[in-house]
Amino acid sequence: MNEETGLRERKKQRTRELLSKTAIELFLERGFDQVSVAEVAAAAEVSKPTLFRYFPAKEDLVLHGIADHQGEAARVVRGRAPGERPLAALRAHFHERLDAHDPITGLCDVPAVLAYRDLLYGTPGLLARLTLYALEDERELAAALGEAGADGMTARLGAAQIITVHQVLARGNWERLAGGASAAAVLGDAHVDADRAYELLGDGLGARGL
Repeated sequence: MNEETGLRERKKQRTRELLSKTAIELFLERGFDQVSVAEVAAAAEVSKPTLFRYFPAKEDLVLHGIADHQGEAARVVRGRAPGERPLAALRAHFHERLDAHDPITGLCDVPAVLAYRDLLYGTPGLLARLTLYALEDERELAAALGEAGADGMTARLGAAQIITVHQVLARGNWERLAGGASAAAVLGDAHVDADRAYELLGDGLGARGL
């Protein structure tokens, strides 16, 4: 990548982040369904066609905040240590993310993050779009599990179970925080839940070499 190309990509990234930040601020203030794409574009001082070049759908303006995690489970499996089983790598990674209070685990009590999660879980259109993100994660993880030696159906079923478990764990953590608990106070319980979940996964998938 030459200097000109790198500058162009950085400018695109800054524009993408500005659009997402502007949209989320408006959605938090007035509600997702009460703000139009045209209003977001105007607030960010870009045209509506320009906005759609960066974000094909209104929902993507919000989900840009979790886009960096797209395909993360697959990357963990592919980057695991030699001889390490996929489930062991994923389990260790999830515990690390809990300790880091990563928002993707639901265990982050930063006010802005809590407001974002309220917006996400309280908006049907965003939840529907999030399902598409999860399906893509499943496909990528299934491919990685196949590369690790699982047969096609085992890889697909395993990926679906793992992604769903991560979602359930994150939702449980978020519900605790929404109830008024602090992330520090529920960290221990979150680790216990993660261990229980991976033990259950191991009972089935472990026998298949995962």
